[in-house]
Amino acid sequence: MGKGRKSPMKKTVCLLLTVMLILGLMLPASAAETSYPTVESGVQEIQTHGNLVLDMEPEKLQEAGYDYGDMLAVTIDGKTYQMPLCTNYSDVDMGSYVVCDNGELLMIAINMGDFATACGIAEKITAEDKSFTWVFPDDKSMEDLTVSISMDEKGGYHDQYLIHKLVRTNDREDYDSDQIFANFRNIASGDLGRNALFRSSSPIDNELGRAAYADDFVEANGIRTVLNLVNNDAEIADHIASDGFDSPYYASLYQAGKVKAVSLSLNFVSQDFKAGLAEGLRFFNVNEGPYLVHCAEGKDRAGFVSALLACYMGASYDQVVEDYMQTYVNYYHLDEGSEKYNAVKNSNIDSILRIIAGVSDDTDLAGVDLAAAAECYVKDIGLSEDECETLRANLAREYDGTPVES
Repeated sequence: MGKGRKSPMKKTVCLLLTVMLILGLMLPASAAETSYPTVESGVQEIQTHGNLVLDMEPEKLQEAGYDYGDMLAVTIDGKTYQMPLCTNYSDVDMGSYVVCDNGELLMIAINMGDFATACGIAEKITAEDKSFTWVFPDDKSMEDLTVSISMDEKGGYHDQYLIHKLVRTNDREDYDSDQIFANFRNIASGDLGRNALFRSSSPIDNELGRAAYADDFVEANGIRTVLNLVNNDAEIADHIASDGFDSPYYASLYQAGKVKAVSLSLNFVSQDFKAGLAEGLRFFNVNEGPYLVHCAEGKDRAGFVSALLACYMGASYDQVVEDYMQTYVNYYHLDEGSEKYNAVKNSNIDSILRIIAGVSDDTDLAGVDLAAAAECYVKDIGLSEDECETLRANLAREYDGTPVES
């Protein structure tokens, strides 16, 4: 065979590959995607609190390929709403829409709300004897209501669905130690000084039964300065004055002016949140450690601030994630790498780090300089260059963990 000439077999293979490539390019992008049929229904009942009960069995959605955690497009009389398919109203946040499959009925509802009234489906008229009727606009009746359900995003609510399913107790006996129960720990990553920064559930609000346990650890670790992310001063005073109050060390810190109450919301991107956080970080600058950050559970607001300060002090992505997820291990006994563990990680701490870094939801955090991002964030919320340096120096100091003498 002459040099450079292809055999008939090689020519055939090349021709087949070319044809396959051309056909692949000609196929629409959706051809490889799973198609889910639109499911049609009427409404058989509007319940007392405005839930629409559909006149089809829940199994019809399952047979069409719909699963819990899918985001659905629900069209009612021409108006479309996006909502997830779940099993309980509490699987979504308060005020959010949900398609609820309780195993017997399929309902469209608002968690802690009245869907029919809020969405203008019907008006509830209550008589003196407390009986009620639903009055529909434009002389329509319930029989006129049409509902169609189609797929908006397969698994689009999956992580949030799993997170809403997490259950914990407030019984000390269900936890391996007082420290785990109080969700109290030292943050020791990056350039943070030894015993410089701690986080905890509330050592003063005993609604969860953890305050006295947390207060014991606050005292034992010699905490001198506290950033209370959840309360204002009036609420702290009420806690101290309440019956059964048993957090004397925290009370002594507060009375000495060593507790800063900034009462932050859970809206991490709001200006109020940023302004309050800046005020709290400045409080660290003018008071010595060891420092404590806490909210009610030591989970959300404390999780954000702890992650920010750890990044600021040079902690790695893995270190920040591990510390954040320890709260969920403590409270919900999650196993690292489990489906629920990864759902929390993907939904919560990765989102927090993207907020801190100011990057989009699809950004790979492995390529983000978290220390530089955290410094930019701290400056963006108002701290000056000098204040940033003071904060870094204070958090880098080392402490021997000796309890403060009363």
